[in-house]
Order: sequence, then C-alpha cells, then structure tokens
Amino acid sequence: MDTPLVVAALRWVDLRPAIDPLTGAVRTDPLGSGLSAADESALEHALRLSDALGGRCVAVTAGPPQAEDVLRHALSVGATDALRVAGTLDTEEHVAAALVEAITSRHGAPSVLLCGDHSADRGTGATPAFLAALLGARQALGLVRLDVDPDGRLLAERRLDGGRRERLAATPPVVCSIEPTGTRLRRAPLPSVLAARHAGVPVATPESTVDDRVRLRERRAFRPRTRAVPAPAGAAPNARVLALTGALTEREPPRLVYPANAAEAADELIGYLRQRGYLP
Repeated sequence: MDTPLVVAALRWVDLRPAIDPLTGAVRTDPLGSGLSAADESALEHALRLSDALGGRCVAVTAGPPQAEDVLRHALSVGATDALRVAGTLDTEEHVAAALVEAITSRHGAPSVLLCGDHSADRGTGATPAFLAALLGARQALGLVRLDVDPDGRLLAERRLDGGRRERLAATPPVVCSIEPTGTRLRRAPLPSVLAARHAGVPVATPESTVDDRVRLRERRAFRPRTRAVPAPAGAAPNARVLALTGALTEREPPRLVYPANAAEAADELIGYLRQRGYLP
C-alpha cells in the first residue's frame, strides 16, 4: 500500500500589503511577508492528518526565493519535505496549475491537499477549487474542523448561516480549505528551527506561468477621451463662454422626495429612470 501524501499548499503573502491607488497593483515587502492565519491553520491540519494517516506531509508554495522562509518554518514544525514553485504566476488558475504540475512530478498525486480558505493579497478563495478540478479530486471548502475516522475517511465540519454546522465525510483524494478558527499552528522546538535554517528547498519551474491570451503592454492612469462639441455661435468672448459652459441652458432643478417606505422609494427611482430614458 502506498504511503498517503498530505500536501499543505501555502501562500507567501505580505501581511501588510500596500496597494497602488492608480493601478491596483499590490506591492510586496519581503520583510513583512509570511503565512496568514488561514494558511497556518491549514498547515497544522496537514501535520495532524499525516500523523493520523501514517503518511508524509509536504509543504509547497509559489513565489520568489524569499518565500522559502515559510517552507523552512513548515519544516521546523514537522513537515517532511518542502517545495517552491518559481516563476511569475498572474492568476489563481495559473498558480493552481503550477502547483499541481510541481507536486505530481516530484511526489505523485496527493491523497489530501489543504490550503487556507482565502489569502491576504487577493482573497478570492478560488485556488482550492482550481486545485480540485486539476487533480480530479473531491473538494470540501471553508472547514473549521477536520478529522480521520478508523476507515480512513475524512470527517469535516464547516459553518453555515444562522449558527448551523454542516458535517461532511469524504474519501481521498480530496482538496480542503481551512478557516482560521479554533486551530493554532504548533510551536517549533529550537533544534528543529536551527536545522531548518540550513535545509535545502527544491525549486520547480513550471512550463508555462503566463497567460498568453492577454498581455499587459503598459500601465497608466485612466484619462477619458476629449469630448468633441460643436463650435459656439457668436463672436463675442462672453457669448462663446456662455455657450460652451451651458450657463444659459434651462435645466430642471433638483427635487427632494421623502418616501414612506422602500416600495415608494423604488417606484420613485424607476419613474425617474423612465423619464430620463434609461428604462423603457
């Protein structure tokens, strides 16, 4: 029987990101980067599952060489192996594809793959779904608890609206995303921390990491096109200014309404849109 493989897919992110107000680009500071609370919970569950299943725990992340710090931290708390995926990954779909390619080529298909339910940089939570689709595995997302029964099935629990809980049972292969609630990552002993500092981290470079369908040529601030207007009538300067600014154009003054309830407010808004030609 093959040894079960448990993978913790970790995201190296800036815990205090700075966002460019013009382009929306996220600027990453390596000094403030690390694991989010959700990824720490996923790593702790991966370590527990590997012990319960008697398998190996592999920590993997995608990023620059500075991202190896989180992998060495995972090794210090008990991960068996570590793997970093290099390259520029522009979307969650490409991140998932690169991770699956690197994991399967070096360690084989994982029995259980765990990751945080959302990241601190993008926060879409789409990576677990892409991972499950690429691996052809079941998925259980947004979990707050994860155990193993005597038959080797995963028993999961997640929160629902209204204070309710949903309990799931899944057989491997399965992809799970973990919420950062109720689970804290174990503390690494000092000898393990010192040993992990000098541990070598294998690096995998995926074949394709850039989306060829859309290429970004340049970034610049949005500037709307100049609106062409007809030349104003009249030769006097004051007449031309009045015509260009529309100061003498008759306009409907603003109107305040005080609806008694939401239905009247909606009717008033729909009537205004119809009057302006936005609705038939």
